Amino acid sequence: MKVALLAVLGLFLGTLAGAALGVGFGLAWVEFFKTTNFEGYSGMLVFFTFMPLGAAIGGVGGALLFGFLAVRDQTIPMEREPAGLADR
Repeated sequence: MKVALLAVLGLFLGTLAGAALGVGFGLAWVEFFKTTNFEGYSGMLVFFTFMPLGAAIGGVGGALLFGFLAVRDQTIPMEREPAGLADR
């Protein structure tokens, strides 16, 4: 259950981060390649192409990363034992 919850958290955070990076990359693309702004073409390019691609790639990457880390992290105990019981 822990793996699934962390994968969903990774999906959510990865989607947000990927969308933000997609917008940044799209704005850089528009400036670098001098995309025309006729009738808002550059804005549509950024928000209908780069942002969804960034969100999709970031979501899948975040879910895989968090899921992989959760699977690898099976050795960490969820609760600590009281100090007196560890000496027995």
